[in-house]
Amino acid sequence: MEHRCALITGATYGIGKAFAEALPVTTGLVLTGRTEAKLAALRESLAHDGRQIEIVLADLATEAGRDRVIAAAEAAEIDLLINNAGLGRFGAVVDNPLAAEREMTEVNVVAPVVLTRALLPGMASRADVSGRRAGIIVVSSVAAFQPLPFFATYAATKAFDLLFAEALAGELAEAPIDVLALCPGATRTEFFRRAGLSDGIFPHIMDPEIVARRGLDALGRRTIEISDPIRRAMLAPALTFRAVKRVAIRLVMKRVRDRS
Repeated sequence: MEHRCALITGATYGIGKAFAEALPVTTGLVLTGRTEAKLAALRESLAHDGRQIEIVLADLATEAGRDRVIAAAEAAEIDLLINNAGLGRFGAVVDNPLAAEREMTEVNVVAPVVLTRALLPGMASRADVSGRRAGIIVVSSVAAFQPLPFFATYAATKAFDLLFAEALAGELAEAPIDVLALCPGATRTEFFRRAGLSDGIFPHIMDPEIVARRGLDALGRRTIEISDPIRRAMLAPALTFRAVKRVAIRLVMKRVRDRS
């Protein structure tokens, strides 16, 4: 499946950067992040054969930053939205700075909702006209499937992302837009260092390139993709039940909508 233009948030590191590198050269890019030099270097490494690439320096924890990204994505007429940017902070909620807890919520929860709501109408309209499917990937985490003491806010925000993507997929089931919740396990990125952890504590850790490619391959085929095969096997029964429950709940909620 090829898209004309993709917006990738958190594109300068890890999984976001891997998404940018994995998409075909025929897909234009709008790349956002908070480090201008790294955005510029990424654009230079990917710009060839006349490929259109725009970089947007923006902090998604702020309304101004989100507005800047939305404007650039609308101007580029994207048909693939990858809500990848995310933050974590290890420690007890009461010990973590309030600013850090707030920033996690703004980037992990508010930004995906605001960007998706703002860009979805245009994406849907263009998909209807062109006859090509659009796509939305929300990067959640395997942390979304259980509460995590000392990672409480992060896990809760990722649970929100998972539920948001699942419900959105139900709402758009009859629209030409595919929705995927991508749930990586431990991945070799800057995330753990920024969260105050070492990735050496994990016996099994994945490369971001594998996570990104599995996400792109799963879009349009599944609603939830757990990129770590070990975690996928562990969660397989729960995922099967979850898929059945999604169908049933969608039918109930659709009837409620039709009657209201």
